[in-house]
Amino acid sequence: MSSLSRELVFLILQFLDEEKFKETVHKLEQDSGFFFNMRYFEDMVTNGEWDEVEKYLSGFTKVDDNRYSMKIFFEIRKQKYLEALDKRDRAKAVEILVKDLKVFSAFNEDLFKEITQLLTLENFRDNEQLSKYGDTKSARGIMLAELKKLIEANPLFRDKLQFPSLKNSRLRTLINQSLNWQHQLCKNPRANPDIKTLFVDHTCGQPNGARAPSPVTNPLMGAVPKAGAFPPLSAHGPFQPTPAALPTSLAGWMANPSPVPHPSPSAGPIALTAANNAAAILKRPRTPPTNNSAMDYQTADSEHVLKRSRPFGISDEVNNLSVNILPVAYTPQSLGQSSYSTDDLPKTVVMTLNQGSAVKSMDFHPVQQILLVVGTNMGDVMLWEVGSRERIAVKSFKVWELGACSMPLQASLSSDYTASVNRVMWSPDGTLFGVAYSKHIVHLYTYHGGDELRNHLEIEAHVGSVNDLAFSYPNKQLSVVTCGEDRVIKVWDAVTGTKQYIFEGHESPVYSICPHHKENIQFIFSTATDGKIKAWLYDNLGSRVDYDAPGHSSTMMAYSADGARLFSCGTNKEGESYLVEWNESEGAVKRTYHGLGKRSVGVVQFDTTKNRFLAAGDEFMIKFWDMDNVNLLASIDADGGLQASPCIRFNKEGILLAVSTNDNGIKILANADGIRLLRTVESRTFDASRVASAAIVKAPAIGTFGSANANVGTSLGERTAPAAAMVGMSNDSRNFTDVKPKIADEAVEKSRIWKLTEITEPSQCRSLRLPDNLTAMRVSRLIYTNSGLAILALASNAVHKLWKWPRNERNSTGKATTNQAPQLWQPPSGILMTNDISDTNPEDAVPCFALSKNDSYVMSASGGKISLFNMMTFKTMTTFMPPPPAATFLAFHPQDNNIIAIGMEDSSIQIYNVRVDEVKTKLKGHQKRITGLAFSNTLNVLVSSGADSQVRNN
Repeated sequence: MSSLSRELVFLILQFLDEEKFKETVHKLEQDSGFFFNMRYFEDMVTNGEWDEVEKYLSGFTKVDDNRYSMKIFFEIRKQKYLEALDKRDRAKAVEILVKDLKVFSAFNEDLFKEITQLLTLENFRDNEQLSKYGDTKSARGIMLAELKKLIEANPLFRDKLQFPSLKNSRLRTLINQSLNWQHQLCKNPRANPDIKTLFVDHTCGQPNGARAPSPVTNPLMGAVPKAGAFPPLSAHGPFQPTPAALPTSLAGWMANPSPVPHPSPSAGPIALTAANNAAAILKRPRTPPTNNSAMDYQTADSEHVLKRSRPFGISDEVNNLSVNILPVAYTPQSLGQSSYSTDDLPKTVVMTLNQGSAVKSMDFHPVQQILLVVGTNMGDVMLWEVGSRERIAVKSFKVWELGACSMPLQASLSSDYTASVNRVMWSPDGTLFGVAYSKHIVHLYTYHGGDELRNHLEIEAHVGSVNDLAFSYPNKQLSVVTCGEDRVIKVWDAVTGTKQYIFEGHESPVYSICPHHKENIQFIFSTATDGKIKAWLYDNLGSRVDYDAPGHSSTMMAYSADGARLFSCGTNKEGESYLVEWNESEGAVKRTYHGLGKRSVGVVQFDTTKNRFLAAGDEFMIKFWDMDNVNLLASIDADGGLQASPCIRFNKEGILLAVSTNDNGIKILANADGIRLLRTVESRTFDASRVASAAIVKAPAIGTFGSANANVGTSLGERTAPAAAMVGMSNDSRNFTDVKPKIADEAVEKSRIWKLTEITEPSQCRSLRLPDNLTAMRVSRLIYTNSGLAILALASNAVHKLWKWPRNERNSTGKATTNQAPQLWQPPSGILMTNDISDTNPEDAVPCFALSKNDSYVMSASGGKISLFNMMTFKTMTTFMPPPPAATFLAFHPQDNNIIAIGMEDSSIQIYNVRVDEVKTKLKGHQKRITGLAFSNTLNVLVSSGADSQVRNN
């Protein structure tokens, strides 16, 4: 289907929604597969309309399309199954098990058996992993939050979750324009045309000898009657017979750039005059038009039109149409737009963080949304984990290679070795962030969890202050865009630091930059301190746009989260501030928001969230607007103490808001979802890298299908809302029923950040005896699990023992503590994890084991074969590598738990792929058995130690 046909479907959807044909709307959504109405989906899930839920989903995906889809259908059917069990409807539960859940047994037979065993329980909550299951309503709500994350992550739903931004009654508007054309092309147009049908083209009857009055002074009137839906309305305005020049457009250069370096299909209005050279027009400096410039519509659909082309102007506004055959109804909400209230705004102060110096810039991590990076006026960069209120990393301003700096910078630093942070920003994937300083320098740091920030790149980017920094993807590679006091914009390779582009043309220091893309066209907006706005393609052909910001202010620009709407906020030298939305198709201000102060101190900063709200820091307050309403929605002082023009920043979900204070602190505000998230983090043992989009949470193992990149799906048990569901399935045909399993990748999980405390007195220590009702044997190996919730031991008889701390009133987090004794835990089956010992004497063996990052699997050996155990069931999943030589040390690769480093008794190291049962590499160099192995979390390095007293970097 062509793109225009697809757009027509959206217009029909809007029309049906406005006419209240609700069932037809959702049927068309399903049949076309163009727009997934999340609100409709939420209602069905909340009401438990499972058949309708699956029928609606079937228009967009099938159960076996990909791992995301499989997980979505599985969660729905599992919930339906649990509800049947909860109602004691065994017959219904068996039917669901056989008809709906059986299909998943091919992917994980053990999991299906575990689900089936729930039928034998009087109450499925007796299953430990389902003990937290609440009532039906809460369970549906928690599942819905998980489903939404899965749908958003599913590539099949890409570009289908956001309804296009359309003006109200767009289809009627187009019909009105068409009828205007038809009437204008009549040989003898009447003043009051009698238009009664849309089934045939309109023509006026033969004249009665008199010409029709001038359309300018006598607007046409008429209507197509339809009881209750189309009351007759008079025309809203006259024709404008004189064609106006095509206005300079903020988006025109995106739609019609120079054809040589950037050929692309037009994204502009249909049938705009093709003779105009858009690129040439856009190079001419223009200010935004102050009147409603008309567009010159010409069409080649009719030979008659081409022969008698009589262009006339039609304004983009419906109210300026001269013939309104179909009355345009006002719809308060566009189709698919979720309803919001001021309760959705994060307005409750939940904590204050002491920064130590004045905050200049902040940014929440795009994935781990309780991580906040902050830059200050003293050049300090700090990384906060908001959930635990921990400052987990600090970097002070320091030039890494002073000798490589230019002489002007060295001279500046010799007299004053200080710099302020102007901007901090995370890369889109959150693996690194950039810092722009007030002296020449940009620093890039890599971050892979924990408390480690690693120096990545130091770039002397500009002469003088680096005023702003952002990330973009020209040519599909990550780049850093900077601007500075030297009036220049530069683009750098984010990996090598190589300069890729330089854009010159501003006459004043460049204040801010806003990279963006429309379809396959990448571009950059830049603003200068003199109020000029320019736009650049990634070429050397100069700026494509030259506009004045409202009030000639120092301005920052930002798109809404869906990239559909462009906003800017700025303050001029007189202290007048402007917050506006731009009409990209015309290059003009679409609406100006009211409520900013007339004498702002400093440049007002702003942010957007939820594709719905705007926020700005002004007059010691935070002010909020609905994007569709120019009037102030709400304002709060956050319990006082804010800066005059505070720095503000939403997290990605819009449930947390950080704002700077006048005492060098940061207040964190939250809405109800944000408060729940923070309480969840406080009550669970999360580490800084395990919390994502409202927290990557350990989700039910009942949803695990052996993924190469799974974070969700490691237990039957509780879901935590709001939980970002990272998927636990794989397209790979192998699964846990294979001889060699594919282990879920827990690469994003890192060890918890601990603050080291020097222990100098015995009184600082606490002891506890672990209860043990099994055969007492010498403990050969002992470790905490990565979560800190349990201790795993390997005894000299090759048996593993696991102690877990119960979660109760005395220990609400379930973390290891000496204040309460743990329990020796075994699965209901009573089996033990016992290593293969073959013909070896386990007392003489060198035992070793390694835990996967999310504690789901343990790899272990006691002189015999290496065993892989499931920590949830204690079942032996596979054994491999019989001796000799025997394994003496094991280590999981931090990014891929299918890869294991195995230190051997014969001093060799084998890099083994569990999934394909193959040794990939064999390393040699030690003279005696291997005693230790450790992978670097960030470098492609393996460090080993041996009984030969050597440490090697492999």
